[in-house]
Amino acid sequence: MKFVITTGKAVTLFAWLLMAYNLIMPFEGNIGIILYILLAVTAFMHCFQVVIFHTIFKSLLPLKRSDYLNVFVFGAFSLLQYRSTVMQNLGSAETR
Repeated sequence: MKFVITTGKAVTLFAWLLMAYNLIMPFEGNIGIILYILLAVTAFMHCFQVVIFHTIFKSLLPLKRSDYLNVFVFGAFSLLQYRSTVMQNLGSAETR
C-alpha cells in the first residue's frame, strides 16, 4: 500500500506542477484551456477533501497546518496515509 500512496503522490505532484506551469507559460490551443479547467476542478476537489479530513481526523489525530497542506496538495493519497496511521494507532491501542 505504501508503494501505491507514494506513486500516487508523485503523479499528483506532477499534475499540480503541470497545471502551475500552464499558469505561468500557457500552452497553445485547447490543452491550455483544459488545464485551466482541470486546475479549478482539482483545487475544488482537494478543498473538499481537506474538509473531509478535518471532519474525520480531528478527533483521532493531533493536526497541524502542514497536515492540511499535505491533504490539499496530495488529496486522496494523503487521506489514505492518515487512515493507515489511525488504523495502526487503533491496532496498537487494542493490543495494550
